[in-house]
Amino acid sequence: MSRSVALRYYILSRLLLAPLMIWVLITLVFLLLRATPGDPVDMVLGSRAPEEAKAAMRERLGLNAPLWLQYLHYLGDLLRFDLGTSLTTQGQSVWHIIQQYFPATVELTVFSMIVSVLVGVSIGALAASKPNTPLDAGGRLFGIITYAVPTYWFGMILQLIFAVQLRWFPIGTRFPLTEDPPIVRTGLYLVDSLLQGNLNAFFTSLYYLALPSLTLGILLSGIFERIVRVNLKQTLRADYVEAARARGIPEPRIVLAHALKNALIPVITVLGLTVASLLGGAILTEVTFSWPGLANRLYEAISFRDYPVVQGIMVFFGIIVAIASIVIDILNAYIDPRIRY
Repeated sequence: MSRSVALRYYILSRLLLAPLMIWVLITLVFLLLRATPGDPVDMVLGSRAPEEAKAAMRERLGLNAPLWLQYLHYLGDLLRFDLGTSLTTQGQSVWHIIQQYFPATVELTVFSMIVSVLVGVSIGALAASKPNTPLDAGGRLFGIITYAVPTYWFGMILQLIFAVQLRWFPIGTRFPLTEDPPIVRTGLYLVDSLLQGNLNAFFTSLYYLALPSLTLGILLSGIFERIVRVNLKQTLRADYVEAARARGIPEPRIVLAHALKNALIPVITVLGLTVASLLGGAILTEVTFSWPGLANRLYEAISFRDYPVVQGIMVFFGIIVAIASIVIDILNAYIDPRIRY
C-alpha cells in the first residue's frame, strides 16, 4: 500500500473515531454530574424554598424523568445543536455563554502555548548541547519541577511576588476597570485593539495577559524541554552530525541548522496532546487569577450544579481537543516522511 493511500485510510479512521470519542465524553459528563451529591434546584432556589416550588422546577427541567429518558432528551438536543439554557443565569443560552467567555480563554491558551514552546525548546536545546554539565542537570531539574508543581500554587506564588510585593503586574481582570475595553468584534482584546488601531489598548491587554500566560506557559514548558533534550541528544550522535563536525562546521550551527529541526518533529505531535493539558491548566489558572474565561465559567457552573452549562462547555472543549488532535496528527504525517500508518 502506497504512503498516500495509507495516509488517506488513517485520516478517514481518525475522522470516524472522533464522534465516538466525543460521545464517550458526553456520556461520562452526563453520568458523573448526576452521580455526585447536590441538587441543582437547591442551588437555584435555595435549600429553604418551598417543596412545591422545588417540585415544579424539577418537573419543568425534566429532572423527575428517568435517567435514561433524560439522557435521550439530552442527546436529541445535541443533535439539534442545542446546548440548553443556564440554570443560574435565567434565559442565557449556553452558546451565548461560550461566545462571551471563550475569547479570553483563547488568548490565555495561545500565549501560554507560545511561552511554553519558546521556553521549553530553548532550555531543552541548551541542555542537550552541553551534555553531562551543570546546564544539562539544570535542564533535567527544570523539567521535573515544572511537571510536579501544582498550577494553582505556582500561580499564587507569582501573584504574591510580582503583583502584590513588586506591583509589576495586575491581577483579576483582562482590562482596567477604569478604562473602556476595545470595541468587541472578535472578543479577542488584542485583535480588536489592532483592528481599531488602538495600540494603547493592545499593550494594556497584553500587560494584563502577561502573568497568567507566563504561569501556565512555564509549567507546560517542561514537557517540551524533556522531549527536545532527549531527541536532540540522540540526533547529535547521528552520522550526518558527525560528518558535519568533520567538515569543520561550527557546533552552534550544527545544533541549530542540522540537528534541532529534526529533534523538533516530536514536538509537533506533542502540541496536539498539549491542547488538553492547556485547557485543564487553564481552569486552575483562570480560577487562581480570576481570569474571566470559559474555564473559570466552567468552574462556577460546577460549583452551582448548572448541568446545561457544564455539559455544554465540556462538549465544546471535547470537540476542540478532538479536532486539534486530528489536525496535528495529519500535519505530523505530512512533515515526517518516515511515518507509516
